[in-house]
Amino acid sequence: MPTTFPDEVDEDALADYAARYGDHRFAPVVVLIAAYNERDAIPAVLEGIPGSSCDLDVDTLVVVDGASDDTADVAVRHGAYTCVAGTNRGQGAALRLGYRLAAERGASYVVTTDADGQYEIDELPRLLRPIVDDEADFVTGSRRLGSSENPQLLRRLGTYVFAWLVSMMTGQRITDTSFGFRAMRVEVANSVRLEQQQYQSSELLVGVLARGYRVREQAMTMRQRVAGVSKKGNNVLYGYRYSRVVLGTWLRERRARRLSGAAGTSSADEQVSEPARAAGE
Repeated sequence: MPTTFPDEVDEDALADYAARYGDHRFAPVVVLIAAYNERDAIPAVLEGIPGSSCDLDVDTLVVVDGASDDTADVAVRHGAYTCVAGTNRGQGAALRLGYRLAAERGASYVVTTDADGQYEIDELPRLLRPIVDDEADFVTGSRRLGSSENPQLLRRLGTYVFAWLVSMMTGQRITDTSFGFRAMRVEVANSVRLEQQQYQSSELLVGVLARGYRVREQAMTMRQRVAGVSKKGNNVLYGYRYSRVVLGTWLRERRARRLSGAAGTSSADEQVSEPARAAGE
């Protein structure tokens, strides 16, 4: 597990979860949602999640990130397993907690989607099938290969710029670095060092690429959020912080590979031999 996990907030959330749910085990597929003050948007999202996909049972896990409204109660009423973090730390911290919980309680695959209704859950099989068929370890949607209703020119331009940057740094063509609808083997998310409290999408993607996992993009649809407001802030600040995470993660992973090589690891592939083997089992 990443050295940044767990902290006191995580430990308290896991203890509370165990007290409420006992030692239950998840279905093979867990749809994971990080939610902060999304009481109005999340019901429609939860109602649309199917009970099975690609011939596998599906459970829903909502990690409530220190919400000040009744998002947790709404999620419980809609039948989702609900883990409540007492402090608002950001989407990255909430997802990291969910990855750990899914792995500890028996899930084989994790799918992330947002609580705001921007992603088409009907497209779930398109994400999941390549992993179930052992053609990929990590599948992410792409609005550039599919479609997007976001009218903001700066956001669309940022999608192109960051995709070009990540493609150049990692040597694999990527068209969309921040699409939140993704599927992965549960061990993949838990093998990547995750430190970002908020801008987690690029950290995870760059980390997965750096470790040699098989990554695939699929054409997907991105809608306008159905309710509430975005937590990402203004475009300029968001772009600045996002670029720092992209570059920082790449430099960190590059440094880690160099140090491993100096310690006797012959190649980057050897660093991922254990998770890669586990992914194929």
